Amino acid sequence: MKKKSLIAALSAALALSLCACSPSTPAPAGNGDAANIPETPEVVTVGITQIADHPSLDNCREGFIQGLAEGGFVEGENLEIIYQNAQNDMSIATTIAQSFAAQQVDLMGAIATPSAQACFVAGQDAGIPLIFCAVSDPVAAGLVPAMGQAGNGVTGVSDLIPVVKQLDLIHTLLPEATRLGILYNLSEVNSETQIGEYELNAGNYGIEVTAIGVTAANEIPLAAERLVSQVDCVVNLTDNLIVENLPVLLEKANAAGVPVFGSEEEQVKNGCIASEGLDYVALGRQTGSMAAKVLAGEDISTIGSEYVEDSKLTINKAVAASLGVEIPTELDARAEYTE
Repeated sequence: MKKKSLIAALSAALALSLCACSPSTPAPAGNGDAANIPETPEVVTVGITQIADHPSLDNCREGFIQGLAEGGFVEGENLEIIYQNAQNDMSIATTIAQSFAAQQVDLMGAIATPSAQACFVAGQDAGIPLIFCAVSDPVAAGLVPAMGQAGNGVTGVSDLIPVVKQLDLIHTLLPEATRLGILYNLSEVNSETQIGEYELNAGNYGIEVTAIGVTAANEIPLAAERLVSQVDCVVNLTDNLIVENLPVLLEKANAAGVPVFGSEEEQVKNGCIASEGLDYVALGRQTGSMAAKVLAGEDISTIGSEYVEDSKLTINKAVAASLGVEIPTELDARAEYTE
């Protein structure tokens, strides 16, 4: 028994010695420089997904990451970003959202309505907060009960088009135009909301709205050709399917001599005549700032959903010249030009 007791005592002493020497054991305060070693910052993981690959949504993602950094979460330091693109396929968007939930990311950032809806469902089951970006109508999309409020574990920033400002621009640049065309995706709820806003306000300018819906990219050429034959100009929405296929719409419109107005500056850079639209980098930055607050511990239920109020006038000089459209002095004074 004495021999066994001695062995036990030696084993206990050895264990204590190893613990004391272990680098994982915090050094006592006041023990030289060891007490001043900072703790390694906790790394948080954010899953970012966007529904399609086009410049407007890419700008949102860029701004989102900027907003996170401005809020203290920097990729490569205390932030890991997992990025996935759904390639305009709702089934892929759902799979991405489910994979984020399975990985137990700390927060989901969803760019555009279909991705936001997919992440909302997956996040609810997993208890993961969601920040949405570029969702034109978060209420109709079922994400929040009302603008200015958060939903259940979700909030974000809407990219609702400033429709009245767009109509002001169209009427000023093309005062004789009375027929406005819109091409849209029948399955995108945001587009229906935006069309409703145009129909509600267009009559104040003596303009009638004609909208043609499609369900897939292969329907766009024929629908675009039919649309431009019926209208004086076209306005392009933030509809992801149509934006992704904007060159097809522009080809048909240019052949018919019909100007196409964009909903933001990237569409103007890509061939639309003008837009009174949003800065999507700024939109993303505003959204990223929200995400940083949540990651820092702020209760998401206290962060209300927001609009972006500011708009930006962008005009494509080369397109205007090719269509024989003169730029009025009142627009020239405040426009940002691209060619």
